[in-house]
Amino acid sequence: MKQPKVLIYTSTICPYCTMAKRLLTQKGAHFDEVNLDKHPELRHEIMTQTKRRTVPQIFIGQRHIGGFDDLYALEINNKLDTLLSPA
Repeated sequence: MKQPKVLIYTSTICPYCTMAKRLLTQKGAHFDEVNLDKHPELRHEIMTQTKRRTVPQIFIGQRHIGGFDDLYALEINNKLDTLLSPA
């Protein structure tokens, strides 16, 4: 069984992006990072998909988690480990 794919959209100077990546790393989650500063053509696509203008934007599997506050809320409520568990 495999951990669900974790994808995080970030920007270079973003403390919340750093905190989200740190939390995912502490959880042992492997993630793919797309830096929107390096791929500005994706910014509009992500905004359309998530209805949000901020980074980070985090996806676990097909589920849009939201930003760092949303990720941290899952951790505090003991739900993040379940989402990161192999299916």
